[in-house]
Amino acid sequence: MTVIPVEAPVRDLTLEVVRLRAETPGCAEVTHFNHAGASLMPRPVLDAVVDHLEREARTGGYEAEDDAAARLDGIYAAIARLLGAAPDEIAIVENATRAWDMAFYAIPFAPGDRILTSVSEYGSNAIAFLQMVERGVSVEVVPNDEHGQLSVAALADMLDERVKVVAVSHMPTNGGLVQPAAEIGRLARDAGALYLLDACQTIGQMPIDVDAIGCDVLSATSRKFLRGPRGVGFLYVRRPLIERLPPPFLDIRAAEWTAPDSFTIHPGARRYENWESFVAGKLGMGVAIDYALDLGLDAIWHRVQRQADVLRRRLGEIPGVSVHDLGAVKGGIVTFVVEGIEAPAVQAALREQAINVSWTSPTSTRWDMDARGLLGLVRASVHYLTTDEEIDRLCGAVARLVG
Repeated sequence: MTVIPVEAPVRDLTLEVVRLRAETPGCAEVTHFNHAGASLMPRPVLDAVVDHLEREARTGGYEAEDDAAARLDGIYAAIARLLGAAPDEIAIVENATRAWDMAFYAIPFAPGDRILTSVSEYGSNAIAFLQMVERGVSVEVVPNDEHGQLSVAALADMLDERVKVVAVSHMPTNGGLVQPAAEIGRLARDAGALYLLDACQTIGQMPIDVDAIGCDVLSATSRKFLRGPRGVGFLYVRRPLIERLPPPFLDIRAAEWTAPDSFTIHPGARRYENWESFVAGKLGMGVAIDYALDLGLDAIWHRVQRQADVLRRRLGEIPGVSVHDLGAVKGGIVTFVVEGIEAPAVQAALREQAINVSWTSPTSTRWDMDARGLLGLVRASVHYLTTDEEIDRLCGAVARLVG
């Protein structure tokens, strides 16, 4: 197991798992291995969402939002701390895909431009790339290295002055590999290319520093490893680029109608937002960020890697089960195949036992899954909440399916 080194001793969350699980109502209901889909909210996050919804019901939606104005404004600072960014580089939007789209579709592509991306790129992003082919843009997939992750050497060979964008999913939806994001960032910066990082699966799971990574744009969601509510996410855009990337559409949140025939776009990243939003979800995400920061992302990452490593090993010991994770560094997503049983059927059988997993198909990561000849993968994702006993329960249930 590869663990990113840190200067100070890492807090051991193993000693706190009982408390953390007690603060998570869902732990008493299900054995949850779907944190990469939507994690279980801790009680403080749930309370923040429910309390605001109840306040809206009692006092009115606009009035409840006014009362929460200071807390809402503080979320930008919390996200900035999470990323090593500045608050004016942050936009809060309804989901990570919309966040990514707001930046990507702001890029002024021209015929002859090139987009470089990874074999394991997420389906929604790939579709956006392919849409640009209609504008004369070429989409090129950087080959993998011997670890099954993006080859930094191949990327270096492919970069030239026509590369407009390098776009990578930090951790793919169909496996636990962590792409070499900082190495990619150095090459993209030297080549003068924009660097877009989809961090949906890594935010809340591992430390992220946008300056160390060198990304120009980062998108993320609340609901996954950050353990926030659904329906909210955020976007980071490096400050010098904000003026160069006008939003693909505007409203009265993103811009001000200053005269009958003119308007002014918001000077910061909030230009990528829209006026109507899930206010309770924003507040819940803010609490989720504070919760993660209080635990420490180094500590979370250390615990997640440990539990995922145990799960991979245990699943690999079951006859008829094959684990399909790639990467020199692996995180909390563990993918496997049960011989003779399709992935959706495995998910359904486990769900009947109150064990939550997910499954992934080629529509999510077609370049990767087609290349590996995979029709479907069961996806079991751990978090710092995941206990050895839960791993035993999942592996026992999978073994009984095989037997």
